[in-house]
Amino acid sequence: MSTVGELNTSNRILMGPGPSDVHPRVLKAMATPLVGHLDPEFVTIMDEIKTMVQATFQTQNHLTFVVSAPGSAGMETCLVNLLEPGDEAVICIHGVFGGRMTDIAERCGATVTKVEAPWGEPIDPQQVKEALAKTKPKLVAIVHAETSTGVLQPLEEISEMVHEAGALLVVDAVTSYCGADLRVDEWGIDAIYSGTQKCLSAPPGLSPVSFSDRALAVLDNRKTKVQSWFLDLSLVKNYWAGAKRAYHHTAPVSAMYALREAYRLVLEEGLENRFARHKRNHELLKKGLESLGFEFLVDEAYRLPMLNAVKVPAGVDEGAIRKRLLEEYNIEVGGGLGKFAGKIWRVGLMGESSTPNHVNVLLSALRDLM
Repeated sequence: MSTVGELNTSNRILMGPGPSDVHPRVLKAMATPLVGHLDPEFVTIMDEIKTMVQATFQTQNHLTFVVSAPGSAGMETCLVNLLEPGDEAVICIHGVFGGRMTDIAERCGATVTKVEAPWGEPIDPQQVKEALAKTKPKLVAIVHAETSTGVLQPLEEISEMVHEAGALLVVDAVTSYCGADLRVDEWGIDAIYSGTQKCLSAPPGLSPVSFSDRALAVLDNRKTKVQSWFLDLSLVKNYWAGAKRAYHHTAPVSAMYALREAYRLVLEEGLENRFARHKRNHELLKKGLESLGFEFLVDEAYRLPMLNAVKVPAGVDEGAIRKRLLEEYNIEVGGGLGKFAGKIWRVGLMGESSTPNHVNVLLSALRDLM
């Protein structure tokens, strides 16, 4: 067998649905020498990360930490810990990831009632109200920022009716986290998960999560074991939140270094400033894309500023143009998923990739190609 050559990847401009570009400080942090995952210095790093997760989720929840696996594992962590066989759940579906939550809930043995909206539209709170009147769910799960469609889902009204029905609210914030306003405590979110590779601009592979006291009460009163050993909060919490850190797994030390630095960048900028920056660059991109004949999929009131779902102009071979963007300009944009495959682009302006320069580079390339 011949020796594999030195790693040398292309220097891409990442404007797809994730990952996003990473700040040089984050890359530098990853090169920091390793320490053990139970070393007192690393435990201090974990505590610092936990505090910054709480600040960015805008929560005081004690059980707030980072799952040592990507956002899909955060999704599983929330659902497998809160659902048992025979439980009822209401799952809201307006894109790919509501469907994924449904699959996980059913694998937990829960009976799922689906509340669905057409792809590209938000969930209607009235539909949730009607579903709650017909069922007695333990939880209602909904996607705050649907990555497959570019929809930003309002949560406050739905949260209020969910709690009036005595259920927990579980939220997918993989795409919105650190790019749009997200208030866990104020909005009454009981379990939330995200990923590190989007608006947080850290390497993929970790999932920030947070659980309210109401959610912890449900966990403490389970009648059956959590179906996943690795994601069982009754075990994991002793590693992240116990008075004496109990060994559970070997944390990805270098990825945690990178995440810590990414959080420092977020908080140095300030959450409100960061949200405003994503909005400004979205408006700049909107003006430019519309001038080229692109149309936005989502009504303006519900558009994600960091994930722009746009209809490709008639007569344009979307796959060919995306391929040329990548090969000739080093620009990555995302294609459509599911029923939107081949019909839309998903243009990401996330974290370090949300700059006027990114927008202008893309628009200039498109003018050349189209």
